[in-house]
Amino acid sequence: MKSYLQRLQKIFPYTWIEQLQCMHFNLLSTWIRLRRSQPLTFNQKSAMVFSPHQDDETLGCGGMIAYKREYGIPVIVVFLTDGQGSAVAVPNAANTLIEIREQEAREALAILGVEPSKIHFLSQLDGSLQYLNYENKQQIISQLAELIQHYQPEEVYVPHQKDSHRDHEATYQLVKTAIAQTSIRVELLQYPIWLFWRAPLFILLKLEDIAAAYCFSIASVQEKKARAIACYKSQTQNLPRGFIKRFLVSYEIFFKVE
Repeated sequence: MKSYLQRLQKIFPYTWIEQLQCMHFNLLSTWIRLRRSQPLTFNQKSAMVFSPHQDDETLGCGGMIAYKREYGIPVIVVFLTDGQGSAVAVPNAANTLIEIREQEAREALAILGVEPSKIHFLSQLDGSLQYLNYENKQQIISQLAELIQHYQPEEVYVPHQKDSHRDHEATYQLVKTAIAQTSIRVELLQYPIWLFWRAPLFILLKLEDIAAAYCFSIASVQEKKARAIACYKSQTQNLPRGFIKRFLVSYEIFFKVE
């Protein structure tokens, strides 16, 4: 993926890359929403959301979280990494950034209705999930399996398996492996963060990767989600121009794992 973008950046100025990615995001998400997705009906199932970094949970499924919490449905949120990889926000202060991102996550999730006791930080090193050695990998899988076994959610939300970010794709694999180690039967849903922005259709993304697409209306909690996103002040300044706007719409897209 990185080499693909680097080749494009040699051809076009960076601003053109942003424009191309924004256009791809708009076209692909609109096409999926209008042509290739089914409406997702709200249900009373308890949910567990696994987020690689502090903000992915709100961007990807903040509306779903808020909707469920308004009906008193249990929602657990688990953050896998400490988020220090975006240290550009606070130069030479990784520990400070970890604290900032954790506080931002608590504030965002409070707006969405998630109790502090239902928020878990596993504090793995940001950017490390794809490079864990065998021992560390088994340790985090055990942690994930223990949380799943403890809460016994009916739905599990994870980043898309081809989300074009190492930690995001690794989170999908780690969580899926952890589920397999439990006796819990769950419905697994993928939420896209970078998928529509970085993964060109028919190049990195195949039609089978976006099969079983579902569109969920979050119109009634759209304002809550926007306020929760605004809590992540340390991140919004570092994201590509136009990126956040794509998550302020009145719907969320999910992909079921059949």
